Amino acid sequence: MSTDELDLVDVLDRFVRLETVLWNALDARLVDASDVTLGRLQTLRVIQRTPDCRVHDVVQQLAITVGGASKAVDRIEAAGLCRRRAHPTDRRSSILEVTPAGERLIADGTALLRAELTRRMGAVLPDGTLREFAAVVDRLLAAHDDIEAGG
Repeated sequence: MSTDELDLVDVLDRFVRLETVLWNALDARLVDASDVTLGRLQTLRVIQRTPDCRVHDVVQQLAITVGGASKAVDRIEAAGLCRRRAHPTDRRSSILEVTPAGERLIADGTALLRAELTRRMGAVLPDGTLREFAAVVDRLLAAHDDIEAGG
């Protein structure tokens, strides 16, 4: 490989490091402010934005295992932040919905995330660059989904 070639493994290493340092910083801020982890807030946000949300939807949207999603939902439900109700057509499944306490936590946590991300990303990169970055991430995720589907 010449020195002009881009080493995709190095790109992956940097991308993973960026995700890890952002996750750790955001998670610590959330725990300090509201005693909720970033993973739990993400799960709540999936439930909130997904009509008739099931554990399977959490699995799909967060790319986590069924066991991990089920445990996360159990903990969130035990904390009074979401509830399960019977699925109207599938007795093996339940619908997840956010409680009023969960809605408040989502609002507060999302505001904190926005402020912290503005400090860590928005103050560093211009808006156009952030939009391009978001578009690139979306393209890579779509390509991954296509590859996984056999494309």
